[in-house]
Amino acid sequence: MKIGFIGLGNMGAPMARNLVHAGHAVTGFDVNFDQAKACQDWLGVADTAADAASGQDVVITMLPNGAALHQVAGEIMPVMASSSCFIDCSTVDIQTTKQVAEMIEAAGLRGLDAPVSGGVGGATAGTLTFMVGGAADTLELAMPLFDIMGGRVIHCGDAGAGQAAKICNNMILGATMIATCEAFALADQLGLDRQRLFDVVSTSSGSSWSMNSYCPAPDIGPQSPADHDYRPGFSTAMMVKDLALAQDAASMTETNTRIGKLALQIYQQFASQPDHAEQDFSAILNDIKNTPHKT
Repeated sequence: MKIGFIGLGNMGAPMARNLVHAGHAVTGFDVNFDQAKACQDWLGVADTAADAASGQDVVITMLPNGAALHQVAGEIMPVMASSSCFIDCSTVDIQTTKQVAEMIEAAGLRGLDAPVSGGVGGATAGTLTFMVGGAADTLELAMPLFDIMGGRVIHCGDAGAGQAAKICNNMILGATMIATCEAFALADQLGLDRQRLFDVVSTSSGSSWSMNSYCPAPDIGPQSPADHDYRPGFSTAMMVKDLALAQDAASMTETNTRIGKLALQIYQQFASQPDHAEQDFSAILNDIKNTPHKT
């Protein structure tokens, strides 16, 4: 296929690279010139988003927020072929996703919202999970591309359902990571060996992805950012963004999400400290250990 890929950051670049390696003709664009330049040895780089989208079979976006998505959508839809498909893999607010879906329909295009889970490691390895909203027949056409970039594809429902699944998932992730880190901090104070805690929890009722697959304590369990000085697979800043999106949705729907709200506040405080926003979100373990107990 001829593919336009807009957004060549930490996630977008390896996703685009996997498409190129699979034999697709990919033209990329990023507003950050340095990020685009870093890809030009293996990717055709366009001067504008519209240039990257023009004449393509599929256009994929991986953008930082709803405002960027809305702007890019307005720029590229007028030049997209009538038979082409617009796949947005960004994580943004549901309202913007639905607005863009309406724009896609009005333009006579096909479209999917398909945010991902799996972080930079999953993007590089081609093992991402795609949470997809949109028509089933459009998903069927896009499946060969999802199969290249990911290991699992879940059709969540109509337009916006992919984003809904993503923010609910990451609200759970943020909350369980905090609880996992608090458990390690308490174990340290009780004199319980961290490896013994992992051995018990990872095979017992307290098990979670945060413990079993992404352990925040170094040298325990499978390799994770904790074993590499908390270089981000998923940054604290990104966790703050996703938890804030969940709270926006909770406010919009008048849903009581007390733990999700508290998790956002905890991560906002952690991200406000020097350099923490760019660390992996599991680095909050060290902050929890160093925060005095309050009655």
